[in-house]
Amino acid sequence: MNKNIFIPVTTNASISEFASEIISIIRSNLTPGKLREAIGEYHEKDIAATLTSLTKEECQRLFRIMQPENIANVLEYAEHNDSYFELLGINQKTEVLFFMETSSAVELLQNLSKENRTTLLDLMRPDIRAEIKLISSFDEDEIGSKMSTNFIAVSNNSTVKVAMSELICQAAENDNISTLYVVDENKTFCGAIDLKDLIIARENTPLSDITTLSYPYLYAKMEIQDCIPFLRDYSENSIPVLDDENKLLGIVTSHDFIEILGEELNEDYVKLGGLPSEEDLAEPIFLSIKKRIPWLSILLVLGLGVSATVGLFESIVAQIPIIMCFQSLILGMAGNVGTQSLAVAIRVLMDVQIDHKQKAMLVWKEVRIGFLNGLILGVLSFVAIGGYLCIKGNAPYFSFAVAGCLGIAMNLAMMISSLSGTVIPIFLKKIGVDPAVASGPLITTINDLVAVVSYYGLSWLILLNIMHIA
Repeated sequence: MNKNIFIPVTTNASISEFASEIISIIRSNLTPGKLREAIGEYHEKDIAATLTSLTKEECQRLFRIMQPENIANVLEYAEHNDSYFELLGINQKTEVLFFMETSSAVELLQNLSKENRTTLLDLMRPDIRAEIKLISSFDEDEIGSKMSTNFIAVSNNSTVKVAMSELICQAAENDNISTLYVVDENKTFCGAIDLKDLIIARENTPLSDITTLSYPYLYAKMEIQDCIPFLRDYSENSIPVLDDENKLLGIVTSHDFIEILGEELNEDYVKLGGLPSEEDLAEPIFLSIKKRIPWLSILLVLGLGVSATVGLFESIVAQIPIIMCFQSLILGMAGNVGTQSLAVAIRVLMDVQIDHKQKAMLVWKEVRIGFLNGLILGVLSFVAIGGYLCIKGNAPYFSFAVAGCLGIAMNLAMMISSLSGTVIPIFLKKIGVDPAVASGPLITTINDLVAVVSYYGLSWLILLNIMHIA
């Protein structure tokens, strides 16, 4: 790593409009008190965006004058936050982790060495340590790994007056107060109360009178991708997360949902490109190669299969060489149509509620769309390519025979490509594989094979055996 610049990668997207002002303040000769006061005027996200432009020493100076709570907020916004976290002293690290969201603290600790992680956990308050261990106990693809322990819980046997007292007491450490969660003596989830309803209720009113008993909830071990449609369908500020015994463990807030959705979309986008995980500018080139080469090797084998299939039709090309000129047109259109159908199918399959009838409707719709698009483009290709070949000096009969064959092949290839782009992700979803694995490169390669067989097969049938053009 560059010894002068702590994080050597800076992108335009990571620099806010206030960056130059913040950097100038940090590099000024202000006293620590004045520096803290000046920096305090800016949002933590804007401060986080400037870190990549600061030297290691400047980052350390900044962290020395900031309160642990502010540092925690800055690190939650910063990329490579584990590198910045290492600049803090041991006591400062413990204080910062105390103020971070538990799920964020877990992610940060996982990037540290086992020795450092153990040391920090030993120095934490027992209740914070227990929360971190709870979140860490879930796999990264389970919703429990994304939940927050920042919530207010009240007893179902309380009155409004007692609940208000509990709210005031717990709000000192938990600031998600818009919804209160009602539990029994065993911490079993009973329902939820909107803060507004609690405020306007009379103080001796039993909580059961204002508790929503049908409030939505999730189980901590549910797969994140299965939770997304559920979180999307409910407009609550937060959703409780329960264990297998229906005890309240944490909540997923609307902010958490936005982050979860962004991560899932990024993951699917990366998979559509044939990559196993995200990459950034700071990633070593050999690690990027290691990620990409296995998938490219598979596609190479499939590509060789397509080339070998083309070789089977060598005799047709030898007799009518002109058809070779339009191979790329057929391959390109088939690949494009398949990728479109794939995108639609994956988007629909994100809804776990879709049934077999709806899946069949999706397949039928995409096949019809592929057929009609193929029909329109096939007719256009017939006219355009037939006219082009006539201009090139070929006989009209020959020109429009070749163009007609290409048009029919395009229609067939686009219809089959729409079918494969829809059926493949549905099949993968059925066997428990992420449908995004049916990535663009894979669908395109499969559809290349379909297009080659369609084009040259129809050329052999129509041009050589029916029309006897050679």
